[in-house]
Amino acid sequence: MGDVIRDNVVRDNVVGNNQRSAAAPAMATAPTAATAATMAAVASPATSRIASSLLRLAPGIGASAALAALAMRLSTLGWLQTHGMSALTAAIVLGIIAAHCGYARVGGTCGAGVSFSKQTLLRAGVILYGLRLTLLDIGHVGVAGVLIDALVLTSTFALARVIGTRWFGLDPATATLIGAGSAICGAAAVMATEPVIRARAEQVTVAVSCVVVFGTLAIFLYPMLYGVNALLHWLPGGERAFGIYAGSTIHEVAQVFAAARSVSVEAADTAVVTKMVRVMMLAPFLIALGSARGAPCARAAIASAQGPARPRRLVIPWFALGFIGMVLFNSLSLLPQGARSALIGADTFLLAMAMAALGLTTHISAIRRAGIKPLLLGALLFGWLVVGGGLINVAVMRALH
Repeated sequence: MGDVIRDNVVRDNVVGNNQRSAAAPAMATAPTAATAATMAAVASPATSRIASSLLRLAPGIGASAALAALAMRLSTLGWLQTHGMSALTAAIVLGIIAAHCGYARVGGTCGAGVSFSKQTLLRAGVILYGLRLTLLDIGHVGVAGVLIDALVLTSTFALARVIGTRWFGLDPATATLIGAGSAICGAAAVMATEPVIRARAEQVTVAVSCVVVFGTLAIFLYPMLYGVNALLHWLPGGERAFGIYAGSTIHEVAQVFAAARSVSVEAADTAVVTKMVRVMMLAPFLIALGSARGAPCARAAIASAQGPARPRRLVIPWFALGFIGMVLFNSLSLLPQGARSALIGADTFLLAMAMAALGLTTHISAIRRAGIKPLLLGALLFGWLVVGGGLINVAVMRALH
């Protein structure tokens, strides 16, 4: 009997040891499994948030991209190219049409993505715009071209601010946008200025409309002015001088090319380079505009958002610095020409998406409420660019030669 009891006890101990040995690996891996589960639980909400954000933005980005693609296709048509109508102009027109043809029914679904296109993608487009420029462009037009561009820019913008707000009673944001578009590079300058002064969609659209209308008029007017100059010789220097005049005073790059190409290839080449130097001044302009001390619109926006405690804070738009950095990078000629061309095409598409998104958030009724005064300001600035800009060209060229 004692032997049986002893055998049972031994057997029980062996079984118990085996069970504990088998359980040991499971116990050892238990913390690892728990840690993995915890990490998965932490990562899952972050991944879900990213996926949710992408899904929320996708419809609006898709709508903006579709309109931008159509605008770029339309901009290749012969008639539109001849009349200097860029993809950006076509995009905002298509956006406005879509906004009044059923977009309101899907506005709730597309709103987030459209806002993303109008804001974030716009800033990315402004940065990549620097790939169109190099520091050598400055040398091609010389000191005279740079000085003329600077004087035209500052005088035009100053007139817009003073006359727009004091004579026509426009709000500072609208006057600033029209002035920026007229003084620098048309719709692209308006769009780049909008986030700095936090303008509303209808204010941006009114400004874009002004620069498009009078920039298109310049395409037909400037070749006639060249004929008049050939008879009167008020602007010395022939085709090259007229190219500098056109590049320093016409609104859009496409409009500059269309107007100057009607004169000659030499005039067009000089005009485009002069215009691109003027475009290069967009970055310092935005930085100056972002200063609370130098930009009343920016100061008002800062004061309303942060209170009056720090009204003199300097606000430097980061995308303007990115624009400068891209110009410097492009000046090093590190990118293969094919890659550069592809990035410029992508940049045009991003800017077209931003313009299409702007059009989708614009209503004709808001433009009508703005009245005739913005167009009057645009017309007055156009007159200054033609006459005053011509006088600046004559004075500088005669002073430096």
